[in-house]
Amino acid sequence: MTMIEKLSDELRPERFSKLSQVVGEFCSEHAELPAFTCFGRTLDYSEVDELSDRFAHYLITQTSLKPGDRIAIQLPNILQFPIAFYGATRAGLVVVNTNPLYTDKEMAHQFKDSRVKGIVILSNFCSKLEGILPETEIETVIVTQLGDVQNPFKRLLLNFTIKTLRKLVPAYSLCGAKDFQTIIDTQVPKFDYPESGQGDDIALILYTGGTTGVAKGAMLSHNNLIMNMMQLRSRCVGLIEDKIENILAPLPLYHSYAFLLHCLTMPFAGNHNILVTNPGDTAGLIKLFKKWPISGFVGINTLYLALLRQEGFSSLDFSAMKFCGAGGMAMSTSVSEEWVKVTGNSVYEGYGLTECSPVVAVNFPGKERAGSVGAVVPETETMVMSDDGVEVAAGERGELWIRGPQVMKGYWQAEKETAEALTCDGWFKTGDYVEISEDGYICVVDRKKDMILVSGFNVFPNEIEDWVNRHPDVLESAAIGVPSEKTGESIKLFIVPSQKDVDIESVRAHCKEGLTAYKLPREFVLIEDIPKSIIGKILHRELRQKG
Repeated sequence: MTMIEKLSDELRPERFSKLSQVVGEFCSEHAELPAFTCFGRTLDYSEVDELSDRFAHYLITQTSLKPGDRIAIQLPNILQFPIAFYGATRAGLVVVNTNPLYTDKEMAHQFKDSRVKGIVILSNFCSKLEGILPETEIETVIVTQLGDVQNPFKRLLLNFTIKTLRKLVPAYSLCGAKDFQTIIDTQVPKFDYPESGQGDDIALILYTGGTTGVAKGAMLSHNNLIMNMMQLRSRCVGLIEDKIENILAPLPLYHSYAFLLHCLTMPFAGNHNILVTNPGDTAGLIKLFKKWPISGFVGINTLYLALLRQEGFSSLDFSAMKFCGAGGMAMSTSVSEEWVKVTGNSVYEGYGLTECSPVVAVNFPGKERAGSVGAVVPETETMVMSDDGVEVAAGERGELWIRGPQVMKGYWQAEKETAEALTCDGWFKTGDYVEISEDGYICVVDRKKDMILVSGFNVFPNEIEDWVNRHPDVLESAAIGVPSEKTGESIKLFIVPSQKDVDIESVRAHCKEGLTAYKLPREFVLIEDIPKSIIGKILHRELRQKG
């Protein structure tokens, strides 16, 4: 069990009992500083304060929503997201962040499971909502268009382009739906907020586990999120200054880490968040790097790789960059090394889970260790447990268990799953295999469910993929286990080549150079794309289903 590092006195969160207090403080403290930028429009913190105030006023006075009710936010990274979140929080509502790319069936499951009674949704997704609305308890529908919150001319241009020219808004009919822009234009700001929703009350429900079955809603309290904000801040203060940084936001805000970083931690520091609506548009990212002196950003391995391969990236000016963070999946050694050569910046890897608000561990600035996600943040305990439920010694592999103030209350309306994940004394079983060094640095080996068993030996896909990705003809790879009469399972390797022609025998020889015999792939398959989640995690389960 790890020793517990304490937060410093200035980072103690006790002065805040709920998120609306946090929002009120940073909007007031940093009023004249830039808060969020998207599509060329920048809102300062005073504007965010007023617009979210107006939105809260509408929710409180013009809808049937009551404190404690759930409201879904189904938006990409646009200015409307923080306005809607801060407004809903001020109105005492529980926010349910929803992936905008969900299918109608996934939407229906999440909305019915969380029993949301209101939703803020982009017009592009309204046709899907129309089909499933009768199955839900949703009474309040608020529709926003992509260009809302922009200046009038830009708003008209964006909305016309998206709807009429690019035809990205399928026809829909939602009787009684309200217009987001009209709401924030007409409501009165500076409304008294309800005295509800604080401490251990639920503030946010984030769904997780959808890649392995039916998604479950992690219940995060006000205390969970406020404490995790301070825990992350404790690792940022040595590297990221307050009130001056331009932080790029390519990861979706509905994802737990991007949400914590860009909606709470960086605003609390008074920093400027540049929202990226389509991170797949790497040419567009290059333009943002040219326009702003980017201090840093957090991404995943696939985003770093895409930027390195984007024409013009290597010639950018990286003199303002202070940090680059990574999480969600392991960074390939080859990508990390190339990133340092091109930008002069190391990638600080971290580790978290939605169930932990999400931050658990981050590398110390200036003390980062390659291949490690760093040490746990303050106020956090860890144990590494064998499959038999016995704690193992430092340096040995086992499942990571976590206990701390950022650990969720449980899964929404899922007592069985909650009991399986949380022990009676507060330990959360992560399902991740790790090794922890004597000095507390964590190395994530792989997900327990993705482990391959070859002749009784545990083989972790990350180990194979990291080595294979170093081959010059391999862009990326993914390893899975397939049934084998001889060894129980054998390893099947999917390869996305970096060029049209790839010599499989060369890749096979490369594997023999760096992998022990039982870790060697027996089958090689060339593939155009590896299936990934919306944030870029490899979906090994989908590959296993394909065989």
